Amino acid sequence: MYAIVEIAGHQYKLQKDQQVFVNRLDAKEGAKIKFDRVLLTDKAGDVTVGAPAINGLAVHATVERHLKGDKVLVFKKKRRKGYQKLNGFRPYLTEIRITDIKKAAAKKAAAKKAAPKKEAAETKVKKEA
Repeated sequence: MYAIVEIAGHQYKLQKDQQVFVNRLDAKEGAKIKFDRVLLTDKAGDVTVGAPAINGLAVHATVERHLKGDKVLVFKKKRRKGYQKLNGFRPYLTEIRITDIKKAAAKKAAAKKAAPKKEAAETKVKKEA
């Protein structure tokens, strides 16, 4: 089973127990994180596509470590003008390990949806009084 997930604006194809390097995340090392923007899943040929994301599905991961990537060289040159410039940078990355791809808890979502309906009913009663 694999899933295509959007993490920090980039899309990744993820499987269970896979290590992935993503852009730096605001999480401490060893922390458990959840990505709920799942765009596509494939389970033994059964493909599910979201519009744009699949509701109720999440990818769980743990943060292994934070690091800097390999140096990337950016070279600019304009011919016959004597202009050339060399810049380099090392991107900040986070290494994560995918622990599970599973459905999110439906109880919390149902509780959140039920609460606004009660508040709306109370405001109608106040307006009538």
